[in-house]
Parts: sequence; C-alpha cells; structure tokens
Amino acid sequence: MAPQFGPGGVREVAAFDTADGLYDCCWSEVNENILVSASGDGSVKVWDLSAPPAANPLRSLEEHSHEVYCVAWSLGGGRDTFLSASWDDTAKLWSLGQGGAPRSLRTFAEHAYCVYAAAWNPRAADVFATASGDCTLKVWDARAPFSTLTLPAHGYEVLSCDWNKYNDCVLATGSVDKTARTWDLRNTAAPLATLAGHGYAVRRVRWSPFSETVLYTASYDMAVCAWDTGAPGAPLARRWEHHSEFAVGLDASPLVQGLIASTGWDEMSFVWSDQQQDART
Repeated sequence: MAPQFGPGGVREVAAFDTADGLYDCCWSEVNENILVSASGDGSVKVWDLSAPPAANPLRSLEEHSHEVYCVAWSLGGGRDTFLSASWDDTAKLWSLGQGGAPRSLRTFAEHAYCVYAAAWNPRAADVFATASGDCTLKVWDARAPFSTLTLPAHGYEVLSCDWNKYNDCVLATGSVDKTARTWDLRNTAAPLATLAGHGYAVRRVRWSPFSETVLYTASYDMAVCAWDTGAPGAPLARRWEHHSEFAVGLDASPLVQGLIASTGWDEMSFVWSDQQQDART
C-alpha cells in the first residue's frame, strides 16, 4: 500500500494482496513506482505502482529459506541494488538491473541467528550494517564476502540499526534488552549512550534526516520516543503513546522536517509532526 499525504490526510493509492504477512518494504531509489517487500514466506517481491494489477508482483525472489524481516534499498552509487535480511541467518544483495532470471549478487552468512535489520551507510555507497539475534551488529562492504567489524552491541538480541545521517561513524541499535544504544565505530569499547526509557524491546531505531542529534525509537511497549543524543545523558525528549499494540514500524520523512510515521500490531499507521503531542492516522 502506498499512501499519499495531502490536505485531506493520508489516502490509499494502491494495494497488493500477498499470501503471507509482510514484515517490511522499501522504495526504489531509481524509480518512484517500484517498491520491494519482505514476506513471511521467505520471498522478496517487487511491485510496480504503474503496472496493471495482473502484472504484479513483477518478480518474486525466493532464495531465503525463512521469513524475510527487512529490505533496504541502496542510497549510494549502486542505486539499482538492495539488501534483504532474513530469519535464515543471512543477508542478501540483489540487483534489478541485471538481465535474465533474478538471482542474488552475494550472500552474507556470518551471523549465528536471525538477521533482523540491514541499513546502508549514507555516505559510503558499498558499506552497510546488519543487526542480529546473535546479539551483534556487523559492518560489511558489499564487494566482499566477510564483515569488516563485529560489535557485541547488546547482551540480548539486536532488532534494529540505523546510521546517523550526518556522521557515518555513528550508528544506533535497538534491542530486546529494552534499550537503544549509540555507537562510534572508531571506538567501540563502550557505547556513546544507552537510552533507557522503553518498557519492552526496542523494535526500530531511526535517526532524523534533519538533525544529527535526534533519534526516534519504536517499541513493543506501544510507544514511539524521540531522544536528544546531543545533550548530557541523551535524555528522552518526547514520548507518543497513540498505538494500542506493539509499535513495530517507524520512519522519518527526508523531505519534510519533523514528519514521522509509525505502524503497529493494532493495524494502524500514524503520520505526525514530532512537535505534536498527538499523532494522526
């Protein structure tokens, strides 16, 4: 489903049916009508908003053996490529620009448990990070089969990661231990900050595209939080509790400052300004 935000609010402009639940989706960086989805049946599906319903999905990529939990489109030079992260303990690199039958370009298989998230470095086109249930964050170069850094980020499963948009040495992680942490990859002996304020696992972390110090988090405690990582102690700046079930999806608009969106198990999506006290559907 692709929402359109305007004076009348958010409205549906397209919908696609799938045989299993979807855990994630992302837009192509080269075609405004193309998106990919991560499915519980282990497939990655490619959709085209400009194509007739009978033509969708355009492709079904079926190399993963378990649920696909995350998809992330490349932000850099190779903008026709994207990553998928799966419960089969691997991440895969794909390209829609290659001819013939769609096959992954590379499989990254160092994690010892589910790979829950993958995120591209905003400045280094071939560098990405993965977060795993084996309690580690790994940093990779897409041109090489082995990771360049393994960080024991939490004592429990790591569910999410994201790169700071202004400092590509800084990442954030979210964990089952109810905290988010920020890290400087130049010195990983200890986190820059540990953000404790959620009552359950932190499912998503997202850095603001407009501020180097603002981090958003979404949790199974049904709350979305904003943190000021530039202040001493990285205090909690704002908390929203509009979901009535687990908050599992979170993103920040790269075009409108302060505009964020969340989704939850309550079958609701909310879009709001981070200056608002309440969110709107």
